[in-house]
Amino acid sequence: MANETQRAHVLQIANTRFATKQFDPTRHIPAQDWQTILEVGRLAPSSFGYEPWRFVLLKDPQLKEAIKPFAWGALNSLAGADKILLILARTDVTYDAPYIQHLVEDVKHKVYSPTSPQSQHFKVFQERDLALKDAHDRFEWACRQAYIAMANMMFAATELGIDSCPIEGFNYARMNQFLADHQIIDPVHWQIAVMVSFGYRAQPIKPKVRQPLGDLYEEV
Repeated sequence: MANETQRAHVLQIANTRFATKQFDPTRHIPAQDWQTILEVGRLAPSSFGYEPWRFVLLKDPQLKEAIKPFAWGALNSLAGADKILLILARTDVTYDAPYIQHLVEDVKHKVYSPTSPQSQHFKVFQERDLALKDAHDRFEWACRQAYIAMANMMFAATELGIDSCPIEGFNYARMNQFLADHQIIDPVHWQIAVMVSFGYRAQPIKPKVRQPLGDLYEEV
């Protein structure tokens, strides 16, 4: 069992994590810290371990400038955050997809077959339990996995003394078209799930105001 010091540290990190709106543009994340954050994202859990995400660092100043007209929620981050990360989610994760065959054979080093118990279990899970009917449904399911990775990365960043801000404030259709036009995504297989910025805040942390735990938690 964790001790009181460990529990207090976890809560201190949770209270320190802050959706930063103003970043200091003069401060930059050390390369080793950034690789650690990316590695935490890579190691995040996903449904069936199928990792339906991709992380794209937006570095090009011209690309950053170009998305401003349809990424209002990212304007403050674009002005000061050291890293702007696009998190993409797959639209094509099915039991018989070439991507799944690649993941099973080339990454997990196991034998793949669309008729295997694992594949058929995944098929039933998607089609019956989740009632996923098309690429849009599969994308929405993959987005939920992508948010797990983002949350883990944000928590890890806070542990490293780095601030972050999740960003949904953009026009999704225009962003996807922009990414496709610039050959950043193949829209048949990918769409953007969310953006997240990382850097160092140039504003004080506001005390968190949340509903009491008793309003959010019950035992049945």
